[in-house]
Order: sequence, then C-alpha cells, then structure tokens
Amino acid sequence: MFRLPRVPVLLLAGAFPLFAGCRSEPSEPAATDSVVAADSAPGDRLMRDLEVLAHDSMAGRAVGTEGGRLARDYIVAQLRSMGLEPALDTFAVNTSVEPDSEPREGVNVRVTLPGTTHADRYIVTTAHYDHLGVREGEVYNGADDNASGTAGLLSLVRGWVDTPTEHSIIALFTDAEEGGLRGARHFVDEPPVPIEHLLLAVNLDMVGHSSSELWVAGTWPWPSLRPLVEAVEPAEPVALRFGHDTPEDQGADNWVMASDHGPFHRAGVPFLYFGVADHPDYHRPTDDVATIDPAFFRGAIETVRRVVARADSDLDGERSGPGR
Repeated sequence: MFRLPRVPVLLLAGAFPLFAGCRSEPSEPAATDSVVAADSAPGDRLMRDLEVLAHDSMAGRAVGTEGGRLARDYIVAQLRSMGLEPALDTFAVNTSVEPDSEPREGVNVRVTLPGTTHADRYIVTTAHYDHLGVREGEVYNGADDNASGTAGLLSLVRGWVDTPTEHSIIALFTDAEEGGLRGARHFVDEPPVPIEHLLLAVNLDMVGHSSSELWVAGTWPWPSLRPLVEAVEPAEPVALRFGHDTPEDQGADNWVMASDHGPFHRAGVPFLYFGVADHPDYHRPTDDVATIDPAFFRGAIETVRRVVARADSDLDGERSGPGR
C-alpha cells in the first residue's frame, strides 16, 4: 500500500535467480495452476493463493521483475481455471531507482464478468499484486501488502462466476501501486469502458494481518455509501470500522489517496477502501504468511463480498450520489 513517503526501493531486474538464499529454498514451483487443488474448499483455496503469492519464489513481486511476472502468471492461470480470459494492459513505469535506469513495464490484469441486469454499468474491484521486491538481500514478500488483497479478489471472482451479479464486475489486479498508484492511474486514464459507467470502485489492500478491525474508507467523501455499508452485517470475527477519510485525518491517517481507489476518487467514481491499520510488519521483510490470521482474513473477504452484494442490489444502475 502507498500510504507514506517511500525511501528508494532497490528493484533488481536480475535479482530473481539470486534470491533463493535470502530466506529459504522454495519447496515447490509457485506459479502453476496445479498448486491449488481443484477440490479445495474456498477457505483453503484463499489461504493457498496467499501462500503462493507471498512465497519467496515470487521475490517480492516488484514491478518489472521476474517475480512480478510469476505472480501475474499465477493470477492469469487462476482466472483461466475459472473459464475466464483476462486482458493484460501494459504501461511504462519510470522507477527512478538509478540515474540511468530504463523504464520498466507494468502490467495490469483485468477481467470482466457480465451483469445479468445492468450489463453496461460496472462495479470495479481492485487489488494490487506488486510489492517491494528484494532489498539488501532480503525478500519483501508482502503477505498482507498485498498478497492478501490479491488472493481475496481471486476468491471473490470465483464466487461471482458461480453466482453472477446484476451489474457487471471488472476485477482489476494492478501493477506498480507501490510508489505511485500507477496501475490504477493507467486504468483511469485509459478506461476500457466509459468512466461514467463505473458506479463504484471497491479496493482491497492489506486485509489479512492479525487484527479484529477492518477499516472502510470512502463513506465520508461519498456519504450516500454509508447506509449501504451499515446495512451489512460483518462476518465473524471482523469488526468493521469507518474512518481514515475525513478532513480531520491528517497525513498518513488519511487514506483517501493512499491506494488504488485514489485515482478513481479523483475521477469522480465513488469508492470504498477496505484495509487494516498499519502494523509493525508493514513494508518490512517480516510481512510473511505467518503474520496473517486466517480466520480474520476469511471474515474480511466475506465482509467485502457482502458489501459488494448489497451495492449490486441497491445501486440499480445508478451511482450512489454526489460526493463532498
């Protein structure tokens, strides 16, 4: 997640073959369809996707690296296993890591699930799959930030394939969120559908770290969304909290532009952002799968599913109302 000013991140284009000794030798190939059993229970599959995406073999999933490509290949393979054919949208990323560095290629993965009633009106759901890569010989696996949101969005897509929504869903897995929200900005700058047809943006970023509190931002700048969210009963053991989106929230406590929902908000698209508060493992090499609370993680994704379902039934082809 892009919440605070960043120190320069060392993105090693050739680091992938070198990372194995940074923590542990990978026990199996990470980016294949076969790693998730077809008969896995949904909750097990959610955790398995998280484990794969936050594995050392992904080398921290930095934009423009082999690890980022492996993560992207895994996402694409999972979508294809659902019978979907995702689109890949590329864009240039100037990392500014070195004075003579070449621009890297960012790649968004998106798929559209047609709605049953309002096929030309869309709820866009986002999660960034990139993270910080390898720094000073350590892999930044980003289990919470944001393998959790990526695995969660894959889980939601599986549910929508089985039970189609009234509005069309765009599931957008963004690249290059870290350091500038560039994948989301690229989507908003070159949308595949008219921007006015986007009724709501729902962003998942850091939704799995051990906590009882899941924060939702967006209801202050878009006040008509608050009753929609309040009508939803959070799944156990999640306590849903509103905030981090008012003028009184200063600096890092204001999340309105902190992640991929920001470019949508700036373009006039109402948004809801779901995430946990910053924690000691945020943007550190300790952000590993062991820090994820499976019960909370499953409850967070189920809570988001319920909110999207409520929005799908309430919006009826129209945006929720003007923002502040």
